[in-house]
Amino acid sequence: MPAATNKSELLAVFDKDLAKLRKTLTEVDEETSALSAPDDAATIKGIIAHRTHWMGKFHHWYEDGVAGREVFVPAKGYKWNQLKAYNAPLYAKGGDTSWAELLSKFDAACDKLRSFIVSREDHELYTNGVYAWTGKWTLGRYAEAAGSSHFRSANSYIRKALKPPR
Repeated sequence: MPAATNKSELLAVFDKDLAKLRKTLTEVDEETSALSAPDDAATIKGIIAHRTHWMGKFHHWYEDGVAGREVFVPAKGYKWNQLKAYNAPLYAKGGDTSWAELLSKFDAACDKLRSFIVSREDHELYTNGVYAWTGKWTLGRYAEAAGSSHFRSANSYIRKALKPPR
């Protein structure tokens, strides 16, 4: 799926992918939230905790950049090729939180990210170089990665985890 190139496309893909994920999440309760896909140890809870965290990371990057602070992308002390080590505790954290609390935090993070997108103009979202910390990507591309791209992969994973074993 090609990346969005303007605010309207970004909001459309955000809403579409979030709606699909939320529909899948209606099948999940506290008990089933502990399920994992056959080929991965991450639980459904862990997946939602991870996605929630990364939406928050997006806002921290933006806030640090706007404030003139150093922006650590993806995180202080980590490179993109070290995400497995960075993400491991995020997945584990999901197991320590109730399903209702995780969903509440996830919903709040989704609302915050969508509101952020709505409050920006196309120029800010899709002009290269507006923010030094985004490098070759635009702010909109980062928002899409933190939002709809993560929604799609989470939906796929959760559907796989909910599928009865053969």
